[in-house]
Amino acid sequence: MYLTPKVKEELFKKHGKSTKDTGSTEGQIALFTHRITHLTEHLKKNHKDYNTERSLVMLVGKRRSLLDYLMKKDIMRYRAIVKELSLRK
Repeated sequence: MYLTPKVKEELFKKHGKSTKDTGSTEGQIALFTHRITHLTEHLKKNHKDYNTERSLVMLVGKRRSLLDYLMKKDIMRYRAIVKELSLRK
């Protein structure tokens, strides 16, 4: 399993306010990014897995909406999370 409770806790500790703060925008964005990278690697091997492809597109949309929300609310937090996760070139 690629997303164990230990991995989740580590992601929220690094990007969120604490290990139990699963509702913070930065923590959710980091979690979605981790899942997106895993699904992308899966699709490189299994290019005909259309259900996973659909799930990936939906996750990217959710992450995009969270990033848009964060950009409207606090541009400095947005820039920090984008830089940490290296989402832009």
